[in-house]
Amino acid sequence: MSADRPEHDGRPGSADRPEHGGRPGSADRPETADRPETGDRPETGPFGITGKGPGLYDQIGRTYAGTRHPDPRIAAAIWDALGDARTVLNVGAGAGNYEPVDREVVALEPSEVMIAQRPPAAAPVVRGRAEELPFEDGSFDAVMAVLSDHHWTDRRQGFAELLRVARRLVVLFNANPGEADLFWLTTEYLPEFLELIPARYRRRETWKDELRSVLRSVDRVPVPIPHDCTDGFYGAYWRRPEAYLDPAVRAGISVFAQLSSTAVDRAIGALRADLDTGRWRDRHPGLLTKDDLHLGYYVVVGK
Repeated sequence: MSADRPEHDGRPGSADRPEHGGRPGSADRPETADRPETGDRPETGPFGITGKGPGLYDQIGRTYAGTRHPDPRIAAAIWDALGDARTVLNVGAGAGNYEPVDREVVALEPSEVMIAQRPPAAAPVVRGRAEELPFEDGSFDAVMAVLSDHHWTDRRQGFAELLRVARRLVVLFNANPGEADLFWLTTEYLPEFLELIPARYRRRETWKDELRSVLRSVDRVPVPIPHDCTDGFYGAYWRRPEAYLDPAVRAGISVFAQLSSTAVDRAIGALRADLDTGRWRDRHPGLLTKDDLHLGYYVVVGK
């Protein structure tokens, strides 16, 4: 699918969207933005990178929309994976990045801070958690989760819920934690990031094997990150290292919020010094001519 999408006059209002069944007592879920907070739930999970739960983005997400804009090339890869699915649930939807405009989309997001940044024309949003989706079995053709599942407090339960409400497909976009050592920022400046990843997930095959164990039939498509990526996630600025010196850029990247200020300050100070002296460019001359780079990001399709 090309990144050039068909023209549309705008999203239909939620009243024009097909009905989706809710769990008993939870019909018309868009009114559930006042659901109780889940602060009493465990903030770590046994499956993959430690999840910090919905509270993380209530803390760091206030300026998220300023640096996190959907990249059309990544969007094309995600939308291609959705195939001809007409109804889509976006789990951990945040501000609405990567929601396809030519399908019927419902968004699910736990953070009020992120919900407040969704544009007026975005898909209708339900406040909720991946681990407890407020929808009936088979409510959507496809369920998508973009750079989201590593924040869930229980990823195995979250994946089970995605499979439960998806009639046909589950589509994920995220990075393999076992390939975190591909990125110079991690290996040279922020090795503490690796400590957030349980040891067993530092093997490159573990992520794939465990996805297969919960999603059964799994296809993985590598997504190289373009050098001018418009979505300012952790790996986006691999050819623009000066960007990491900007506090506004770091504020939109959850990795920095999960590390100690001591580690971050040390890393940024060292990077600044290496950029000032030209040492960074001396170490990475080949990066400056690359158009894109594999950093372990994939579109994953579970059927």
